[in-house]
Amino acid sequence: MTHLPAIPPRVQLPGAQREELNKIETREWIDSLAYVLADGGRKRSAELLEALDAWAYDRGVPIEYKQSTPYINTISSGRQPEYPGDMELERKIRNIIRWNAVVMVIRANKASDGIGGHLASYASSAELLEVGFNHFFRGLDAGKDRDLIFFQGHISPGIYSRSFLEGRFDEGRLNRFRRELSSEGEGLSSYPHPWLMPDYWEFPTVSMGLGPLQAIYQARFMKYLENRGLKEKGNGKVWAFMGDGEMDEPQSVGGIRFAAYENLDNLIFVLNANLQRLDGPVRANSKVIQEFEALFRGAGWNVIKVVWGSKWDELLTQEGAPLIIQRFERMVDGESQRYAAFGAKELREQFFNTPELQQLIAEWQDDDLAQLNRGGHDVQKVYAAYKAATEHQGSPTVIITRTVKGYGLGESAEARNVAHQVKKLDFDAMKALRTLLEIPLTDEQVEHLEFYHPGEDSPEVKYVQQQREKLGGFVPARRVEYPHPTVPDGKFYEEFSAGSGDRQVSTTMAAVTIMSKLLRDKQIGKYIVPIVPDEARTFGMDALVPRVGIYSPRGQTYTPVDSGSLMYYKEAVDGQMLEEGITEDGAMASWIAAGTAYAHFGIPTIPFFMLYSMFGMQRVGDLVWAAADQRARGFILGATAGRTTLAGEGLQHQDGNSHLQAYVVPNLKTYDPAFAYELAIIFEQGIQRMYVDGIDEFYYVTVDNENERQPAMPEDHDRVREGVMKGMYLFQPSSEKAEYRAQLLASGPAMGAAQEAVEMLKKYGVAADLWSVTSYKELHQEALLTQRWNMLHPTEEPKTSYVQSLLDEEAAPGVLVSVSDYVKLGADGLNGHLSRKLWTLGTDGFGRSEARVELRDFFEVDAKHVVLATLYALKAEGKLQGEVVAQAIKDFGIDPEREAPVFR
Repeated sequence: MTHLPAIPPRVQLPGAQREELNKIETREWIDSLAYVLADGGRKRSAELLEALDAWAYDRGVPIEYKQSTPYINTISSGRQPEYPGDMELERKIRNIIRWNAVVMVIRANKASDGIGGHLASYASSAELLEVGFNHFFRGLDAGKDRDLIFFQGHISPGIYSRSFLEGRFDEGRLNRFRRELSSEGEGLSSYPHPWLMPDYWEFPTVSMGLGPLQAIYQARFMKYLENRGLKEKGNGKVWAFMGDGEMDEPQSVGGIRFAAYENLDNLIFVLNANLQRLDGPVRANSKVIQEFEALFRGAGWNVIKVVWGSKWDELLTQEGAPLIIQRFERMVDGESQRYAAFGAKELREQFFNTPELQQLIAEWQDDDLAQLNRGGHDVQKVYAAYKAATEHQGSPTVIITRTVKGYGLGESAEARNVAHQVKKLDFDAMKALRTLLEIPLTDEQVEHLEFYHPGEDSPEVKYVQQQREKLGGFVPARRVEYPHPTVPDGKFYEEFSAGSGDRQVSTTMAAVTIMSKLLRDKQIGKYIVPIVPDEARTFGMDALVPRVGIYSPRGQTYTPVDSGSLMYYKEAVDGQMLEEGITEDGAMASWIAAGTAYAHFGIPTIPFFMLYSMFGMQRVGDLVWAAADQRARGFILGATAGRTTLAGEGLQHQDGNSHLQAYVVPNLKTYDPAFAYELAIIFEQGIQRMYVDGIDEFYYVTVDNENERQPAMPEDHDRVREGVMKGMYLFQPSSEKAEYRAQLLASGPAMGAAQEAVEMLKKYGVAADLWSVTSYKELHQEALLTQRWNMLHPTEEPKTSYVQSLLDEEAAPGVLVSVSDYVKLGADGLNGHLSRKLWTLGTDGFGRSEARVELRDFFEVDAKHVVLATLYALKAEGKLQGEVVAQAIKDFGIDPEREAPVFR
């Protein structure tokens, strides 16, 4: 290190002289830096400051790292690019869209009081959206450069209103906002819902927090597709619009560090900070924008603040700029809301509250003060931020914009705490809005709540259409066009039909084996996307890692500690597996990105997300519902499933609920296979249905970790294949000639207990047929549809449901008993659809840290309890004496006074 000459101590000077000298010294340093900035540019200036910072830190100077910058715009007026559009025409367009959005919601509520809708959110974000629509958002016809856009859910009226101006919707459709069941034609969904408007919306976002998280993983998956060569590399961006109140949701910020780590410079968050959530201020006693800046800067994002409109530049370029900045720093959001609500008088008296500040505006009239707007309503400021964001490289960008909730809606809504709930404006308010927006309608037309359209040949319509044509077509828009892959047929899965012989295999391992074989397939292998949340070894997927590699945009810059082993940890830029770490939400967001790529990019990727079943539906249920809404396709595998198979793990890990939780998702097919060949059939048929037949459904399949000999498929393959997909088939008919008969229904991990019970029942003179139930949901839904058809066709011959036809008393005589490793309610759904009662055994209650034998005894789903339930069912039907059942209780050592597991 170079030794500097000794520095003499500072001369002690009187206070005033020292203060003056400090000012001169500071000015000299700033002048020096100004020279470097002018001569070497911003990058060199940053390098110099960084070197200076390190030198000072090394010598003990306390350097306080500031995560937030001054409360002013990131891009100063001197660095703003020229605005490329017709600003006056765009203002008229925004005004028309604003008017029609308000009218649409008010008309809907007038026609059906309480139908709902929102005015204030779009009012605060119109400039943010319109700058994007006119100059940045690239549509489907932009090809490899197309953008994905997560629109904030509550602003849908504004998006519909723009589509009306563009010619995509007619007036009748706007009149059917939130009236989707109207007989007059198609309606408009309340919020962005691809299920309800499959040619329009792409992403459901109104379950707040899920949009930001999904946007991150969509941006990552775009890079994944490009790095694997499945998508041509382009310059497409993922835009996510969100509100400041929404950022309280943990999912909103849960993935931001991951986005920075992945260098997602194709990701742009636009955070609309109107400083209000539904009930009041977001952070009334501080500045939420500064909070967000610190959060994102700390996570490694590029942060662009758009705080103040252009009129403020006149004050910030005067000598009094430091005074204004100091005043900004002292202001809190609660105070700021008053200025937006009460206008120029409040601003003059309370913001400019010192003689020095008053002097700065001494010549200003109230009209001048009224122009001191927030930056998010200044299209020049917004354009500068968007342009900088799209040109930024190396990290994601968040644009934090300061706006007014209910902007332009008048005293009843603008910046008021009630703004979010406002759905109606009175006649006087509508006239005032008409005047403010310069809409050429008469008072009579306003009173009748008429929409305004300037005409198909008007400059406004031509402008929006031309701008969209330049940018690749209308948005939002969803278009499903993809090459249907050649999928393996039944022969591909034949090895699983043969059984495992003497080898013991769990269905989890069978699932991994099938997945591994699919990955090797020359036609479909490249589309398979294995996803795991840091449990690859637990699920036996570690063998896939060195073969297909774990995706990493950095590749592998180190030698792994297990590099000498066969199953070494391999990361690669073109890796195929997504190893997401300990984040089920993140992994599910990845699964959604992969499961919707067929629609977004025309690439039919097939995701297999394997997770702990108990940490699945219980933890990511909201994202599963979002996946259903956006028509995602693929497989979610609940591994180590069942309440009693995951020995020793206890209450939280043991899954008895996921099938019940999955049941409520309409297009989610749920299966609980017991055998490897059943699993193979589900995969084969699922891939065919989703990716060849184009059915918008997805699959939740539970697989367990109990090693057992896998049987061969029964001989009648067509019957079995049909039964597996419909939910049930006869697996093992009884050849016994016995006094009593029983039909045992078993699924998944409970099959072993049922098989054992079949043999034990022989001692009591009971012959039992054994059925494999792969899906109670499939059986129940088909039975409900049959019941509905019969109710609506009362004069016709009644139909018989599939499950009833199988369990007809003549074809399948005797009592009905089911056993499952899940809660009883799943099987209980069949009661009422059968000719006789179904007695159900299941695992209601909390789990325990025990071994399988003890757990199955505790939950009363082991073989002896299956036998007991069968004998009691026979007794209830008058075919057995109670003494026989009592003797069985004694034989099995069952304590009849033991408390039920559901209460323990």
